[in-house]
Amino acid sequence: MCQYSCENQDGIANQWHLVHLGSRAIGGAGLVMCEATAIRADGRISPWDTGIWNDEQVAGWQQTTKFIKEAGALAAIQLAHAGRKASIYREWSGSGAIKEAAGGWESVSSTSEPFPEYNTPRELSTSEVKELVQQWADAARRSVAAGFDVIEIHAAHGYLIHQFLSPITNQRIDEYGGSRENRARFLIEIVKAMREAVGEDIPLLVRFSATDYREDGFTIEDCAEVAKWCEQASADLFDISSGGLVLGVNIPFGPGYQVPLAEDIAEEVTSPVATVGLITTGVQAEEILQSTDLDIIMIGRASLRDPYWPLRAAFELDVELDYWPNQYTRGKFKK
Repeated sequence: MCQYSCENQDGIANQWHLVHLGSRAIGGAGLVMCEATAIRADGRISPWDTGIWNDEQVAGWQQTTKFIKEAGALAAIQLAHAGRKASIYREWSGSGAIKEAAGGWESVSSTSEPFPEYNTPRELSTSEVKELVQQWADAARRSVAAGFDVIEIHAAHGYLIHQFLSPITNQRIDEYGGSRENRARFLIEIVKAMREAVGEDIPLLVRFSATDYREDGFTIEDCAEVAKWCEQASADLFDISSGGLVLGVNIPFGPGYQVPLAEDIAEEVTSPVATVGLITTGVQAEEILQSTDLDIIMIGRASLRDPYWPLRAAFELDVELDYWPNQYTRGKFKK
């Protein structure tokens, strides 16, 4: 969950990130996923995003990852590039796009078509796309140096990789456009380059928007096929979300509304699949795990409301855990 809290606009994680993420580790999460972290400066959603394109940012993350692991969780980072959705204000500092004259920057994308009311992007050249693949690999290598145990590739929610995957935003005529295979080429090359950069022991996750909710967009069938290609390229787990590429679509919001999408992907791959989306209680999460073939529940907004959500869920479900913080053990008992 993006925090937009690098007040110096330098991409360096600070005490806010330490306390915010450390609280979730203390709260019993098995894996703590740091926010969408930009692989290069123009890939930030806002100027207040975290980054990992230089060594100062690596050092900035190390205290946080150390604490997460000392608290008993795994430290994960979500690597991202916002593409045409870059250079916007955080919610409490303004709205819409930040123009270059006001401290923003030129965005880049698979397309030159802007997201509504955002800056018009420059379409990346073929050689620039290939350079980006290497920059993702460099960011993965820095992530390991920063102490992260797990790396997730953000290929969802209308950000750069998703912009390449969807035919709505990818009308390119080079090797990265056209067929489903060509539109997936950028992502597959990233997975392969990151695996080579970090070795076999670091789990690589891919977050997908499984559907654009438009017939002419990225579909669940596309997602399943691309996930299989990612699996062959050595991706280890798929984190299934949806939407975010375009406005004006009907999204069937409701408790667990994205679980069926994750189930569809799980039927097509052998790797573990995680689900998200309005999962708010321990009872609901446990029911999903027991009644489906899904392997992992990822909690976002509910964790913003309650950093101790996993401990609360264990308490409500009468589950005995071996990782209650010593300082909190009195909270285990109902009497």
